[in-house]
Amino acid sequence: MLTSRFRLAAKGLVRGFHSGTYESTIRNLRINDQTRVIYQGFTGGVATKNAQDTIAYGTKVVGGVTKGPKVDTHLGLPLFGSMEKAAEELNPDVSAVFIRGSLAADAIIEAIKVEIPLIVSVAEHVPVHDMLRVHEVLRTQSKSRLVGPNCPGIIAPEQCRVGIMPYKQYTRGCVGIVSKSGTLSYEAVGATSRAGLGQSLVVGMGGDMIPGTSLVDALKLFFEHDETKGMLVIGEIGGEAELEAAELIERYRRNTPKPKPIIAMVAGQTAPEHRIMGHAGAMRRDSVDPTAQEKAAALQNAGAVVVPHPGVMGNIMEKLLASYESGNFEYMGKRKEAEPINIEARMKRNRIDIWGR
Repeated sequence: MLTSRFRLAAKGLVRGFHSGTYESTIRNLRINDQTRVIYQGFTGGVATKNAQDTIAYGTKVVGGVTKGPKVDTHLGLPLFGSMEKAAEELNPDVSAVFIRGSLAADAIIEAIKVEIPLIVSVAEHVPVHDMLRVHEVLRTQSKSRLVGPNCPGIIAPEQCRVGIMPYKQYTRGCVGIVSKSGTLSYEAVGATSRAGLGQSLVVGMGGDMIPGTSLVDALKLFFEHDETKGMLVIGEIGGEAELEAAELIERYRRNTPKPKPIIAMVAGQTAPEHRIMGHAGAMRRDSVDPTAQEKAAALQNAGAVVVPHPGVMGNIMEKLLASYESGNFEYMGKRKEAEPINIEARMKRNRIDIWGR
């Protein structure tokens, strides 16, 4: 459990990070077949295998970085000893950070310093204090966007893959997906592929307490993303990211003449309190955090169609999009009776303000 002094410091850092110039980097999530990718930790075994698969997928991998390289190429691609040199020579759009958790923060900060537009860190077990340091750097700049850590990564199917997702089931299409859970996102991908819809962009934000990209960030991109016709939001217990997403969805539906359909689910309906359920941020702390049921109700009241399992998302989205294209799309869910949840009021209780954000 974090101390009160740490909570206050964390609150200041994270709220600063979510406002101002960092938000302008949301556009950096737009990857495509021209996106140039480098690897940090390029010569490691996991990075090497991942790079081979990613190159075979068609992603434009242009080189990588490793500390003290003894050769100047790896997998037939340029290899450098510093991010400065790699950025200067290769002009990358994305850095895939394949560095273990204890060293990941330093690698991320190195990428930020040379203004890599998109940084994807897949590592688990990155210390919370390290991520606070990363976010303190992120919030002072407007060039670099972070996805992760502890995430599957980001993929524009059949164009660009940065991460560890099982790419063979992804198909290019029209559904944007953002998820805290990697495995649940894979099920949603399978469902939309089976329905013949495919995916425009899939953002695995990760399940740590302090992610670089949130549900809200991805939704803001999807709202303006021409290739995205419908959206899937997959949350879970822990934190208030889903409530923030609900507020954004409500404003979007209220202010947009023809809002795109949104389907949501919240995992952890039966999860016990005070127990981490797979992710560092997936833990509900009794009365402090909203329940999964409260989150689901907030999303449904905001206008999302809430479902119990990602496996049904494809068929339901197919019906919603058919209604949307015909001009007959309306809110299709039945509103759940739930006490309104005021996020700002919760924030005034002097507690952790970083969970799930």
